[in-house]
Amino acid sequence: MSFPHFVRIDRDGRDTERHYVVHTHNPQFTVELTPDREAPDKVGSGVIKRVCVPNSWAGDYGKYAKLLAQAQEFFVASGGGPAPKRMQG
Repeated sequence: MSFPHFVRIDRDGRDTERHYVVHTHNPQFTVELTPDREAPDKVGSGVIKRVCVPNSWAGDYGKYAKLLAQAQEFFVASGGGPAPKRMQG
């Protein structure tokens, strides 16, 4: 499956890593996901922690549910878990 309008952003914090999937085309939104540690592969399809959407999203929730499912698919296809750390040197 092709994901032309999705971008993944990984952020390292002091205590936790955060994984975001951003839909860059209309409607724009951001989903924060975490790997599913209960899944056999320790990633699963990702657990949605937070969804940030514009106020204009009121309405066709079925359409947006499909986009959220695609965001989860993109999360898994892009590696699901933490991105490899770059060595500094």
